[in-house]
Amino acid sequence: MSEWLGNDLGVFLGLTVVLFGAAAWMTGQALSETWRSFWHALPYSLLLAITNRFLGFALFEGELLSLSGLVSAWVVLLGLAALAFWLARVHLMCRQYPWLYERAGLFAWRARREGDVT
Repeated sequence: MSEWLGNDLGVFLGLTVVLFGAAAWMTGQALSETWRSFWHALPYSLLLAITNRFLGFALFEGELLSLSGLVSAWVVLLGLAALAFWLARVHLMCRQYPWLYERAGLFAWRARREGDVT
């Protein structure tokens, strides 16, 4: 597993999921709250994944040029950014336009019907 991740599993969980995952979460929220489109999360999460690989190499003697480690970190960070983005977007739409939209689940909103009272 460590050959595929480029680091030990503990380092991957601690560094990628916890530390850089929090940064990816905040990135997704910030993109949503500033009304940017989701595609901005792709390069931002890639930069976070590259920085993650470097810190894994510099601090924990991991493999710097591990393509599989970079891709796995990018997928995890992009997933966390996407989760935060859509949760924040649904919250924004329902909070800013309560006369137009209501929550239709965790990741969706729907148009209010004419007779609904807010």
